[in-house]
Amino acid sequence: MLGPTVNLISMAHRLQIRLLTWDMKDTLIKLRRPVGEEYASKARAHGLVVEATALEQAFRQAYTTQSHRFPNYGQSSGLSSRQWWMDMVLHTFHLAGVPDAQAITPIADRLYEDFSSPSTWQVLEGAETTLKGCRKRGLRLAAISNFDRRLEDILVGLGLRDHFEFVLTSEAVGCSKPDSRIFHEALQLACVEPAVAAHVGDSYRCDYQGARAVGMHSFLVEGPEPLDPSVRSSIPKEHILPSLSHLLPALDLLEASNPMS
Repeated sequence: MLGPTVNLISMAHRLQIRLLTWDMKDTLIKLRRPVGEEYASKARAHGLVVEATALEQAFRQAYTTQSHRFPNYGQSSGLSSRQWWMDMVLHTFHLAGVPDAQAITPIADRLYEDFSSPSTWQVLEGAETTLKGCRKRGLRLAAISNFDRRLEDILVGLGLRDHFEFVLTSEAVGCSKPDSRIFHEALQLACVEPAVAAHVGDSYRCDYQGARAVGMHSFLVEGPEPLDPSVRSSIPKEHILPSLSHLLPALDLLEASNPMS
């Protein structure tokens, strides 16, 4: 009788993850087409021909600059997230060789509306199955995303919103991952301690490190690009998910290898 009794005791003291928080973009959802292609397509519809590759490169540069000057969609500077994005589009086209703001403004309006539409986005392979598997397991799910106010409607349109108890965007909270405040906000909303919560995302800095800094467990989803070797070597291999289908086995291993005190 000793064996089964000991086993029951050890099971009772196993870690049980109660809350699983999710990054959104490039973890569960992604754009149907690259940004450069979307921008080039809308420009053509307005009679402007600009190379998609030039727009893609300009977008990356403009986004870096805009995010540095006006973090988190310009909240602390009195900008609305829509105005932040409008300025982003103008700056992108300017860098791509189209400085005429008057010509770009209607394109920027159209792009903002299109990126608000679920039809511009798609659910990543394995996302729906994995989310259903998590809920069947009894896990509570929530979203933590560096995104603006449009995310809720996008998730509704993609059929994903009902999987989550709540959706926290950086615009709503007033800070972006990896800031600890957005993770703490999620834990407080769920009334869960960080030791029994885990986060899933594709960014080493914002998701993996951000969650672990507040005491949560964390998993890093591999994207289409290979992980930087220095990042890969710094993470236990069981925390790296080659695909979303690897999550539930990784959770089993996490819970089995982390007894609760």
